[in-house]
Amino acid sequence: MAKKLIQALMLASAMWTPLAQAAATADVNWAQLSGGQKKVLAPLATEWDALRPWQREKMLDIARDYPRMNPQQQERVKLRLENWSRMTPYERENARKKYQQFNAMTPDGQNELRSKWREYQQLPESEREKLRGNRPEPAPEDDLGN
Repeated sequence: MAKKLIQALMLASAMWTPLAQAAATADVNWAQLSGGQKKVLAPLATEWDALRPWQREKMLDIARDYPRMNPQQQERVKLRLENWSRMTPYERENARKKYQQFNAMTPDGQNELRSKWREYQQLPESEREKLRGNRPEPAPEDDLGN
């Protein structure tokens, strides 16, 4: 009986350890990051301590995988982090929604959208400006946080 209890406790401990480690990792402040992590996540330095735990965990996963990426992937991560750090909360929320909408599309729908995007990128800037002019402007954020 005691042997089974010890085995059950060991199993429970083994199951909870990764969860506890993930929670502890997400509580790391900027000063506690390694030099390599800070280098990869530098665009987020000023806002790191304000990020939610799940956001920190996601960024730490990126920093962990970064050394194993090829140079093109590393450059892509760098550019995306820089762009993300420049976005307002309103723009970030819109980006999340659009990403979710894209992922909800069928593969054919995703491919069609990619094709349209490539066509748009091939247009001269004046044509793109005209197309952007036909779209309604996003609602500005009000100062009250509403």
